[in-house]
Amino acid sequence: MAKIYVLHENPEWTEHLFRRLDELGLPYEDWQLSQGTVDLTATPPEGIFYNRMSASSHTRGNRYAPELSNAVLAWLEHHGRTVINGSRALQLEVSKVLQYLELEEHGVKTPKTVAAVGKDQILEAARQFEGQSFITKHNRAGKGLGVQLFDSIEVLERYVESDAFEAPVDGVTLLQDYIKSPESFITRCEFVGGEFVYAVRVDTSEGFELCPADTCSIEDLFCPADSAPAETPKFRIVQDFDHPVLEKYRQVLKSNDIQVAGIEFIQDEAGNIYTYDINTNTNYNSDAEAEAGQFGMLELAKFLKSELEAVTKTSVSASK
Repeated sequence: MAKIYVLHENPEWTEHLFRRLDELGLPYEDWQLSQGTVDLTATPPEGIFYNRMSASSHTRGNRYAPELSNAVLAWLEHHGRTVINGSRALQLEVSKVLQYLELEEHGVKTPKTVAAVGKDQILEAARQFEGQSFITKHNRAGKGLGVQLFDSIEVLERYVESDAFEAPVDGVTLLQDYIKSPESFITRCEFVGGEFVYAVRVDTSEGFELCPADTCSIEDLFCPADSAPAETPKFRIVQDFDHPVLEKYRQVLKSNDIQVAGIEFIQDEAGNIYTYDINTNTNYNSDAEAEAGQFGMLELAKFLKSELEAVTKTSVSASK
């Protein structure tokens, strides 16, 4: 019997999806890819395969999970299996450089960004931002890895030469224009099946780690999902959100064969928006969803159901 196979490395981020799949009575199997093997002479099982590999897997001790996932996805695609968020999605998940180039290719404005490898090169790249505030971040990131704000090259130099310097797992540090939001928030647009579901406004006043999942790993010391309730919720779904950029986001996802993603943008003091992140391993915040009556994992489970039904129908027709 054809099933839904969920490929991932972090069980804490699949609990809600599995619960929704159970609610809909769908057959599924958990494929943990923190380690494993790929028999290239074998034929994959029938079904659909949903990739939820995360760029931050190395922070949970799963350094080579994306590489293993890449091998598994290549094997599945070679055999013509239906893959949700396949190889191209994984490429973008682990490289913000690729994300920014794809966004710009489709007319989506991104902050000025310079990629650098090596401490001397980081400092040299910073000269392009002299006289203005800028941030650093990791190319293979997630969870706000490596995101720090600097007001001068001198402060950056002290950081880079100190023991506090956090080297990116792939060696690539990004330096980027600091886009100041007048109200200290970013907007995350959620897509399922390539279609817009909702936008969530995220308060950034307490820092850059913006994981929306209800359960975050121990490293997420400032994850908003773990913080005590505040007077103003850190995550709030924006009712009836609409913006011309949504159509461009749809085209970006379609061109890269990405069906499920959260795309984040920030608006500056002049009202310009800058898109800076595509999350193909997207999570949802249950408090915000309960308040709004909208549920991302339920929409995702329904989408997977429709994809499974399509594959099953095709298989039945082919066998006649």
